[in-house]
Amino acid sequence: MKNVDLTNMSADDWDELHFPRPEENDFDRVVERAISRRGFLGGVLAFGSGAAAMGTGLLGSTAAHAISASRFAFTPIPAQTDGAVHVPEGYEWKMLMRWGDPLFSAADGYDVTDGGPVQNSDMVFGENTDGMETFSFKGHELIAINHEYPNRKINLPAAQEGVPASADDVLKFQNIQGVTVMEITEGVDGWSVVKDSPFNRRIHHNTPMKIVGPAAGHDLLKTKADPTGTASLGTMNNCGSGKTPWGTYLTCEENFNGYFGSTDENASYDPKVAEGFARYGIKAESWNFYELFDPRFDTSKNPNEPHRAGWIVEIDPTKPDSTPVKHTGLGRFKHENAEVTLAADGRVVVYMGDDERGEYLYKFVSNDTYRPGAETEGLLNDGTLYVAKFNDDATGEWLPLTPETTGMDAAEILIFTRMAASAAGGTTMDRPEWVASSPVAVEAYCCLTNNKNRGVKPNAGGDDTAVNGPNPREANKYGQIVRWRPSNDDHASESFDWDLYVMAGNPAVHSDERAGSANVNEGNLFNSPDGMAIDSTGLVWIQTDGNDDNEEDFAGHGNNQMLVGDPVTGEIARFMTGPNGCEVTGLAWSTDLRTMFVGIQHPGSNWPDGGTPRSAVIAIKRSDNGLVG
Repeated sequence: MKNVDLTNMSADDWDELHFPRPEENDFDRVVERAISRRGFLGGVLAFGSGAAAMGTGLLGSTAAHAISASRFAFTPIPAQTDGAVHVPEGYEWKMLMRWGDPLFSAADGYDVTDGGPVQNSDMVFGENTDGMETFSFKGHELIAINHEYPNRKINLPAAQEGVPASADDVLKFQNIQGVTVMEITEGVDGWSVVKDSPFNRRIHHNTPMKIVGPAAGHDLLKTKADPTGTASLGTMNNCGSGKTPWGTYLTCEENFNGYFGSTDENASYDPKVAEGFARYGIKAESWNFYELFDPRFDTSKNPNEPHRAGWIVEIDPTKPDSTPVKHTGLGRFKHENAEVTLAADGRVVVYMGDDERGEYLYKFVSNDTYRPGAETEGLLNDGTLYVAKFNDDATGEWLPLTPETTGMDAAEILIFTRMAASAAGGTTMDRPEWVASSPVAVEAYCCLTNNKNRGVKPNAGGDDTAVNGPNPREANKYGQIVRWRPSNDDHASESFDWDLYVMAGNPAVHSDERAGSANVNEGNLFNSPDGMAIDSTGLVWIQTDGNDDNEEDFAGHGNNQMLVGDPVTGEIARFMTGPNGCEVTGLAWSTDLRTMFVGIQHPGSNWPDGGTPRSAVIAIKRSDNGLVG
């Protein structure tokens, strides 16, 4: 093992090197072109440095500060820096489930020292909650929730400093990640889990999976344990989520590269495999040290195993004995979430972001149409995968990833999707994270969280990352949200118009492009938009995962938070703040829309119990039991 201290290093830090920032900035050139063409809602977002007026309205004549009527049913709350959850007056929150809480009576309760024994670690609620979706089935309320990664120093005995010392330690990590499916019910004291429900289930790093779609059975997916290339074990680094029209759950494998390493630093690989390792960040040493105790994650022994991760996995929450399915048709990369909608003719459309600096935004369009009650088996594999190209004149196009456009064969396009997107000429993006499509308008949004490398260095494939239309700030600290409307009001269309819904920033500190867009003010400061969902009325809920030190460039931002935006007026207001150190991530509504479930990931304080910090899901309601979104 290399002499590198990984115990205090986050997964992002592990995956990224720091480079100096250059002196020149191309921001004004891009902005001038972007605002020269009217956008689809009366004018694209106007912003700028020096020569461009920051106060120009978001939607042409309607500026955010001039809104006369608000659709928000709450009084916005101020930023917070403490170790608590805050919601507006007239709302309340209660705990639903915390890491280590048992799903079954046979499981031991939570142990304050390290959560509990390895023997029961696959029978309790997992760590670091993220994406989630709710389902109503024959009178049962079900919720599926991702568990992204471990909090190593918390999940192992303190003396180990977060470093596994045995196969049991690795097994515990493997068990507390993945997905929880559970039944929940609301009583006089609020929402709770139905312990021992037949729907309760933990899906983790050793759960059997099927591999289906065009790449299934390819030589690059075959291993000694699975010579067919169609049956893998486990789903990992489960970040965002999605929900299909036919009632299944989509969980998205994001930073899977950090789980693989090599016990032989001099191991040699097939050139194609080695190129893929370089582009996807497979290193000789993993972030979780799995390779030291589990040979499946040792690339010197199993070089194809990483190719079996980085997919979107479909789970049927109503069938606890069903085998989860990895869909190769949706491509392999660091999936953030999977936003499923329907084209005008009923074809299935899935929007997906690749959450890494300088990577791409994708869309899948099925060949067949969705028909309620009909077979759905091929709808997530038989179709066309596209990469987005954003033009600086506020237009864009979806470029198909085919052998003709990439020079790659059909299966390799899906296994090495990043290389295919580079070859096709997609637009490099500032960490495209959650995508959300509106239920009341034919438009979609993507959170571009931040990108310290924008204009500083190319991505891992050597692609240009100079400032461009939807990514107009060099060394972007704050992030933005891009919005697009497909041509002919059809999500299957290969062209679109785009604008920027918001650029986060800090007008209290900066007067140039770092101040943000006109709908950002000292009352709603935030950075690093990450999670996102659009409610049944069309309001956009924005969750953040950014800098919460509340100093210098981030003064006044407070803790990570959840805001809500009105796409019609541009207004954005702060609804909730999490405890310091946390990420606010994952949002789902109860069937009756009177409760929203929200995830609190890796709280840095002793939230929620005054002892060891525990990630958790909370339930937020209006005090009068009215609709919440």
